[in-house]
Amino acid sequence: MAYIAAHNILSPLGATSAATFAAVAAGRSAVAEHAGLLPSGELVWAARLPAGWAQALPADGFSPFELMLIASIQDATSQVEVALTSERTVFVFATTKGNIGLLDEAAEVSPALRGRLSLAASARAVARYFGSVVVPVVVSNACISGVAALLVAQRLLASGQYDTAVVAGADTVSQFVLTGFQAFQALSAGPCKPFSADRDGINLGEAAATIILTAAPPDGPAVRLAGGAISNDANHISGPSRTGAELAQAIGQALAEAELTAADVDFVSAHGTATPYNDAMEAKAFALSGVQQKPVHSAKGALGHTLGAAGLVESVLSVLSLTEGCLLPTAGYSQPMQLEALPIARTAQPAALRVGLKTASGFGGCNGALIFTRL
Repeated sequence: MAYIAAHNILSPLGATSAATFAAVAAGRSAVAEHAGLLPSGELVWAARLPAGWAQALPADGFSPFELMLIASIQDATSQVEVALTSERTVFVFATTKGNIGLLDEAAEVSPALRGRLSLAASARAVARYFGSVVVPVVVSNACISGVAALLVAQRLLASGQYDTAVVAGADTVSQFVLTGFQAFQALSAGPCKPFSADRDGINLGEAAATIILTAAPPDGPAVRLAGGAISNDANHISGPSRTGAELAQAIGQALAEAELTAADVDFVSAHGTATPYNDAMEAKAFALSGVQQKPVHSAKGALGHTLGAAGLVESVLSVLSLTEGCLLPTAGYSQPMQLEALPIARTAQPAALRVGLKTASGFGGCNGALIFTRL
């Protein structure tokens, strides 16, 4: 197990965890119509960081993606004393596409640009900025990257190699990624509607998030990462399992590691992309896992799908749900799914919460589940 010592969310709804959480709890959404993001010129619904968000950050050679990581890490590390230059502190980065947005304005793919597209190069540059002497770890496993990075960090701490792990993730909204999802016919024609009968696809979003994990419990009240697991359904490169059995397997393994049962879960922070197949699969997995009657929420309607950052962003929201005693609403939710209806809230609700389940799924059939417990 590992303990959450500090965290940050840098999102279109705020530059801190508290600001983003308050906005999500209030039912706000950053999803809006944008022009100029697709080659065709058509409008697209997405959640983007506000102009000028990086004005106070160093401009010496860092890309927007790298600056997002730096900003998030800076805020998280300002909240707690962390020996960033120690050999006992490791950086773990999560992303799906990293600097791929640099292609949008490039006239050609030069050798220098190829080097900038390396996820390892970005990770080393950001880690060096904070004085790290340890080779950073990069986790890029589609849309479960953030969840997987937390699990990797937890296991590194459990191995005894490190005392502290700085886990950070980010992704930007880029033409490259947008056109890919457009080719899959997966983009919503308007604001997305997670777990709704009339859902029609995703909205992309950009964000960064950081969670600092420690092997030793911090002073005072704490939340711990008590368990986690990853599975693969081996169904299709871009389509999820039709049964949900494999995500259910990950949920069961995560609960077993945390020495808990489905009855102990107080809420589920779902992947909830608002695509027809993903939401139906998750609902089936929740039923197989015995958590289908637990309150479920998705942050995608508020922040869009932030890809490699999503697992971290939504884990921070889960931690704050536990500490603030607040069940979050699902922005964009309109009407129950016909066959797999779930308890979805449209407004924030106060509640005594101790155990939160975070799930994620992604291309290639990957699934992840994490258990957070309030001590």
